Amino acid sequence: MQKNKKRPDGRIKSKVYIGQVNGKPQYKYVYAKNNRELEQKIQEVKTKLGKGLDMTAERDSFKYWAEQWLKLKKTDVSAGRYATYSARLKNLECLYPYQISKLRAADFQNILIDLALEPCERTRKPYSRATLNDVKNTARQIMQLAIDNRVIDYNPVSSCTIPKNAAPSEKRRALTETEQSWIREFPHRAQTAAMIMMYAGLRRGELMALTWADIDLDEKTIRVERFIELINGKPNIKDIGKSDAATRTVYIPDILVEYLRNVPTPHIGYVVHKVNGGLMTDSAWKRMWSSYLDDLNLRYGDWEHCSASGNKRPSKYERDKTKKPMLIPAFTAHWLRHTFITMMYLAGVDILTAKEQAGHQDIETTMGIYTHLDSKFKKKNIEKMNDFLNDKSEYGGQNGGQKSRKGAV
Repeated sequence: MQKNKKRPDGRIKSKVYIGQVNGKPQYKYVYAKNNRELEQKIQEVKTKLGKGLDMTAERDSFKYWAEQWLKLKKTDVSAGRYATYSARLKNLECLYPYQISKLRAADFQNILIDLALEPCERTRKPYSRATLNDVKNTARQIMQLAIDNRVIDYNPVSSCTIPKNAAPSEKRRALTETEQSWIREFPHRAQTAAMIMMYAGLRRGELMALTWADIDLDEKTIRVERFIELINGKPNIKDIGKSDAATRTVYIPDILVEYLRNVPTPHIGYVVHKVNGGLMTDSAWKRMWSSYLDDLNLRYGDWEHCSASGNKRPSKYERDKTKKPMLIPAFTAHWLRHTFITMMYLAGVDILTAKEQAGHQDIETTMGIYTHLDSKFKKKNIEKMNDFLNDKSEYGGQNGGQKSRKGAV
């Protein structure tokens, strides 16, 4: 039996065989104040070995695994998403020097609390719940990578929560029935883009890469196989991987089929494009969408009650923005996609089909939207019940109501 050695500082030292690297035996050295503590630490090492953990990687820093994770993501996500992940890692930089095996839930929870309390240096505004969720998910994925590589055996980030005082996320909602009618009725160069996003749920990048050859109006389908990634504002077409959930066939409703049949432009090339027929750039899209919102605002805004415009509709060419305020919601492509998912929910489309049609990678994303809609519309249904009961109470109850109505006749 190996004899424990006493160090000059008074601590006892021992070693545990943990395997071989390149044919050479490797040991884990253990230090303690007394024999009892030493035996306890030796058992902890053996327990970890029994779980298959890589004891040679125990001292790896959080920075090392964060960089490994980001390297993997570079080949797996768009340039925009990669930039977002890089920004989220900056929020976690304070953990870089620490051994990943020593990090606990409290270390990550404190970061989330600090971010909720302190404004962002760039925007000078508090971090939103969505951003904090992004930070949490980034940290969780890094720790999961370490778990997959047998460095640690549990994920401390899973138990972390988003502080209740975090700023609310940017409000995105489905368009109302009235707002949807604006999309259907008002002609504009951007109308085709809006109709496809609202009734097929395509993302902006997917829409910009869509060709007429991808649309089968007889089968009522749109095949999504490519997307445009905007790098420094310039479009780059990329194929969606065959195993990616974003590759899908979207079944489109009759209202979109009939609209697309009657689009006056030739059904060749890109469906949404620049005036010259080329790929949309970021600036070209923004100009088109801004023009679309301006025209919708002029047509459907409540100008009769707008004192800034003198209670009348301003000219399309009015340059003074104070005389032409935005009176309608400045909806984005994401709003239209959310409208599509909401319509699937209201139509009773099951969650697995909704996930496939929306092209969500993870069913939890679809489930989150459906759960939110559940709470929203169930509340409305309860309100209908209240209205029903209140109506009955006016007649003094159900029987009283029948008598009252007979008397009235």
